Amino acid sequence: MSDKHLSRRNFIEKAAIGLAGTAVSATGLSAMRPSSYKRILGANDRINIGFLGCGSRSRGHRHMVEMSYEDKNLGVVAVCDLWKNNREKAAADCKKRFGADVKQFKYSENMLEMKDLDAVMIATGDFQHAKLLAQVVKAGKDCYVEKPLATDMEDAKLARKTVLESKQIVQNGSQWVSDPYQIKIREIIRSGKLGQITKIEQNWNDNNHRWHNPNDPDVAAIREEDTDWNRWLLGKPYRPFNPWMYFEFRIFRDFSGGITSQWMSHAVGLVHFYTDTAIPDTMVANGGIFSWPDIRENPDTFQALATYEEKKLLYSYSSTYGNRFGDHTIIRGKEGTLFADGGEGSPRWFFIPEHVKDNFDFYSGFDEAIKKGKAQLITLDDNKSLPPRNQSDDSKTHLDNWIDCIRTRNPMTNGHIHTGFWHAAAVIMATRAYREGEKLYWNRQNEEIVDHK
Repeated sequence: MSDKHLSRRNFIEKAAIGLAGTAVSATGLSAMRPSSYKRILGANDRINIGFLGCGSRSRGHRHMVEMSYEDKNLGVVAVCDLWKNNREKAAADCKKRFGADVKQFKYSENMLEMKDLDAVMIATGDFQHAKLLAQVVKAGKDCYVEKPLATDMEDAKLARKTVLESKQIVQNGSQWVSDPYQIKIREIIRSGKLGQITKIEQNWNDNNHRWHNPNDPDVAAIREEDTDWNRWLLGKPYRPFNPWMYFEFRIFRDFSGGITSQWMSHAVGLVHFYTDTAIPDTMVANGGIFSWPDIRENPDTFQALATYEEKKLLYSYSSTYGNRFGDHTIIRGKEGTLFADGGEGSPRWFFIPEHVKDNFDFYSGFDEAIKKGKAQLITLDDNKSLPPRNQSDDSKTHLDNWIDCIRTRNPMTNGHIHTGFWHAAAVIMATRAYREGEKLYWNRQNEEIVDHK
């Protein structure tokens, strides 16, 4: 299926929902009969949730559920993780947060047999998301799956195909597309206030040996016999058990792109969201391990440049983990600029018109510029105060959207399967462009990454 010459909104409307099934057993997981364990929900029935993958991000998922537990009529019934310690900690956390005695499972296929399980939240390794999503959907359960959707195109296509031939409600963990401030920014762009947008720049940083803890207590605690290493590899070539890879998969090439899979997946997803685009036409990238020469294989300093030909738009993404100054997003239009002071998901946006006498002097400061009418703070109708520079990843509005769509059986969640496919394709292009040192292209007709125009 091609998205050629289609805007994001039109592509959503025209996305095909056919095609024959692909056996999930080919991924190394047990095959599930479609909808074999599905419970028919009434409009006001409690939605029972299970947590698949019980590490640090799963704690955020449980916090999200906790914030909506009462007003959205939710229940928690199960936790699933290959490692016993994670299962037990997650079960204890569910007891503390919800007063619930949840069932514990080592393997996802056993959890998915539960008749009273309605939905699953996946927080596993980056490379595992797509295959586990396909398994969950095949079992007739709705699913919230963390980003990135996938780390290779074959898995991304498997996930999209499985979801589209099902009736399940799926949401990607790209929570900023449900944030009221980011929605307001999209409305401003759609209004034409910026004029033609020619460039978007995102620069999000840290000063930390990101995703690597030399004294990781989990690495010290786990033993190979306490988990299932072959199952964790989920089709990746076998190698001896490595607890660093098991817990710090984001810094290893075979299991993640690192900055691309994590931060850039949010970033490029927002570009698609703001501008109604889908997948870059070209991609180049560079960087290296400059700040933290430890055990990592993925870069700690990275930059990518992409183009969207239909929009005539250049996209720049950059991260360094050796300096955290100056996080920002800039959306540049011929009639004005939108500037976000802060990193991922920052709600602190300003509008600066392009054609004014003595145009805005960046170094004079935004406060003075606002007083002189040279810049405008973006606020919500019910809140005129200065927003913070950062927000929590644990988004109640994003989870609530998923739950509302589950009740109405509306597949077009904020962060639906197409948006996941689009951000996956973009970050896979960026990862490959960095590793291969080549300019890469997206072939829209064949939906593949190629090395020639």
